Amino acid sequence: MIVKAHFVLIHGIGGGSWCWYKLRCLMENSGHKVSSLDLKSSGIDRSDANTILSFDDYNKPLMDFMSSLPHDEKAGVILVGHSAGGLSVTAATHKFARKISLAVYIGATMLKNGLETEQDFKDGEPDLSEFGDVYEIGFGMGPDQPPTSLLIKKEFQRKIIYHMSPQEDSTLAAMLLRPGPILALRTAQFTEGNDDADKVPRVYIKTEYDRVVKPEQQEAMINRWPPSSVYTLESDHSPFFSTPFVLFGLLVRAAASIV
Repeated sequence: MIVKAHFVLIHGIGGGSWCWYKLRCLMENSGHKVSSLDLKSSGIDRSDANTILSFDDYNKPLMDFMSSLPHDEKAGVILVGHSAGGLSVTAATHKFARKISLAVYIGATMLKNGLETEQDFKDGEPDLSEFGDVYEIGFGMGPDQPPTSLLIKKEFQRKIIYHMSPQEDSTLAAMLLRPGPILALRTAQFTEGNDDADKVPRVYIKTEYDRVVKPEQQEAMINRWPPSSVYTLESDHSPFFSTPFVLFGLLVRAAASIV
């Protein structure tokens, strides 16, 4: 059983390590080791999302971090991905399976091979068309090329991402969210180490009232690549804000289940 787990927290598109401030406080006060990373163009990383054109580039901070961990740390490393951060977690399980004790997906994209097929995009990519014209779109390669970055407009953020979260947290998020490198994320495909990814136990935490990665999408991904355990949170897309104590309890429970 893990006594002091090392939780590595990975944010979704446009977010940053700041998303986890409540959860990180709870974990560290309980004696767990916690690392929360900023992926390229996120948080305090100063890269421009419109210049990040490949998933490997976007995800490099996590892969560099995993490379830096000693090989004997498997006993405690638990990767936790939220939303599009699930793609980052899966990429790491393909390359660093021997260093990872558990992969946890929170309302996250969980696709073994990444975004390869039309079905992958249907299950793993948000469809917010029901809310109208919600995105600020960047065209870093020119107006006649595919979009390179997306950011949900401020007037839609609370309604879509944080509708069950405290007002102060959605206000904080509106100040800190940055455009995310959508073109890079859409290139996320994993072919190497296919068998290794299945060696890492996985837990999926469903976010029942999610308006971004909708419950039916989460269920489809769970059915296609079944994890060892599934938990359900009565939360919006951002349980680290809306239900941090329950989320903390589930993560500790998942960590304790590893023998």
